[in-house]
Amino acid sequence: MRRIYSVLSVLMVAVFVLSACGTPTAAPVEQPANPAPAATEAPAANAPAPAAAEQVLRIIHPAFDQNWSPMLGGGHVSRLYSLWWAAPMYFDAKGDIHPMVFTEWTPDENFTKWTFKIDPKAVFSDGSPITAEDVKGTWDLSAHPATGHARVDLFLSGVKGFAAVSKGEAKEMTGLVAKDAQTVEVTLGAPDPIFYQKIATNLIAPVKISQAKGEDGEQKLEWWRPENGVVVSGPFMPQSMDLDKGVITFVRNPKWFGPTPKLDKIIVTSVEDSQTAITMLENGEADIHTYIETPTLVKDLGLEFVAGPDMPKAQHFWLNVNAEPTNDINVRKALIMAINGADLIKASHPDGPDKLATMIPNAVPGADDPLYLPYPYDPEGAKAALAASKYGGPDKLPKLMMVGISYPAAEAAAQYIAEQWRQVLGIQTIDMKPQFDDYSGPDKANLQIYRDDVGTRVPDIVSYLQGSIYSTCGNAVNKMGGYKNSEVDSLLDQASVKGVDDPDRIKLAQQADRLFRDDFAFIPWDITPTSAFAMPWVKNAGRNIDWQIVEPWNVSIEK
Repeated sequence: MRRIYSVLSVLMVAVFVLSACGTPTAAPVEQPANPAPAATEAPAANAPAPAAAEQVLRIIHPAFDQNWSPMLGGGHVSRLYSLWWAAPMYFDAKGDIHPMVFTEWTPDENFTKWTFKIDPKAVFSDGSPITAEDVKGTWDLSAHPATGHARVDLFLSGVKGFAAVSKGEAKEMTGLVAKDAQTVEVTLGAPDPIFYQKIATNLIAPVKISQAKGEDGEQKLEWWRPENGVVVSGPFMPQSMDLDKGVITFVRNPKWFGPTPKLDKIIVTSVEDSQTAITMLENGEADIHTYIETPTLVKDLGLEFVAGPDMPKAQHFWLNVNAEPTNDINVRKALIMAINGADLIKASHPDGPDKLATMIPNAVPGADDPLYLPYPYDPEGAKAALAASKYGGPDKLPKLMMVGISYPAAEAAAQYIAEQWRQVLGIQTIDMKPQFDDYSGPDKANLQIYRDDVGTRVPDIVSYLQGSIYSTCGNAVNKMGGYKNSEVDSLLDQASVKGVDDPDRIKLAQQADRLFRDDFAFIPWDITPTSAFAMPWVKNAGRNIDWQIVEPWNVSIEK
């Protein structure tokens, strides 16, 4: 009943908003061929021009979230942080980095100490300056376990003292120092030439720490509400929040230190039902969706709604190299060579916009390695490899089990793969489940195929591969059953301490990727675009790796 009530409330709110605000730009009224002259007075010579229509962006949010803290680091609310919180720096759609709160970043010669300078113009919405203490305090508080930041380790785990704070053993990182009001000094535990890229995100945007942190040193409850006097740093500020009805209104921040926003107002409305949301978008009752995925989305809203530049993230099917029968490299070769990649992506994304992946890294410098040889589709070679395995053929193979088949595209891909294994290799016993926990007992330890994504949130091939195939990363440990290639690890270790302008950084990473390829431990599948989820009349709503609208001040409505 609550969901029905919520959806009805949302629709009533949407109607109210539309009737109160009108559409962002009014369509011209068609006139008769020879209209009669109107009996009105001629306008005065110096009459003011008609007022421009108010620019209102209407965003659909897919959940009735009750926590909108900028320190969550994940969830649906985190996709809207760029509206009201200014990042230290930010990446554009091309992967180029731009200053925001920080205007300068300088490493020492070993890349272990970084100095960041705050823009003197950077202020909160009450006009007070963003200080080094605000930056330090925000990052320390984000690392507290009670804060529950979902991704803080991606950005700050290399800072000295991070481990102690994240375990609750300390309140502040020893590697964070406010040298003066506009200078932050960061000391790392190990060299990191791309540390400045890691912090270029709205997910650790500085807040006014005196508002957010309580006397107990932990985050205050609901300090981020407008009725509690929150001050923000982004181009927009919350005017009102009715979280029970799921409606939040943002207006321009008069103290915003960046370019003047083109939008006057943003209204965020929670709609949990995907079909209701699609109908609202189709009918012009909404302009953009925070995040939506349905099997018919392209047909319903058009390719432009879901298309976008490739993000450095891809979905693959990972093979457990330490479970029977995939601990036999000939079995792995057979399973991989039986798959036609072109048919795999067509089966799972017949209408686009996803593309076929042929290797792990994508959308980062070095992902176009001319020496990398994609796996061939070779049915006869697959049969020969299975015959050469210790099993000699399909009859003695243990049951193959897939996990992570948790949404329609993944299900379609898994069904295609299973059918190819049946037709090409004669493998008949294949099981698939949505979640890891759907298996129990011995089955859980013997899972052989995992569908999961890997990627990076910085445009760097080394970090991409470190999170995918390095022996201690979660993907290698949990999805590939403890995959380890010491030569791969060594090459990535060597690459990681090279500067971003050093060509050996990319060459060493590419060499590691080619070595991994020869271990036959994954089935390449799907490259994901950064969809704006915006209707055609919304301009400049492109998103970055963190699913933030890149430059919300440039978004406009042209309808």
